[in-house]
Amino acid sequence: MIFLVFQFKILFTFFSQIMAKNMSKADSVIRIIVAAILATLYLKDVIGGVVGFVLLLLAIVLVITGVFGYCPLYLLFGLNTNSDKK
Repeated sequence: MIFLVFQFKILFTFFSQIMAKNMSKADSVIRIIVAAILATLYLKDVIGGVVGFVLLLLAIVLVITGVFGYCPLYLLFGLNTNSDKK
């Protein structure tokens, strides 16, 4: 378990240095809340089948982008909601 935490910390540090944050804190929180709702609906069998699985994958992507504060689609469309100027 400690090894997994260590690996995640290395991965998080790596991505944080390469990818500049382009999402605000509000965007991140909203993405994580939506992901939690989608995952709960899937796990409670409210949505199922292929649609449920696709939405579960979307939830995973939303959590990842929410945690890292970086969205590749924002970069593609030239969006940046991050107001931090460091």
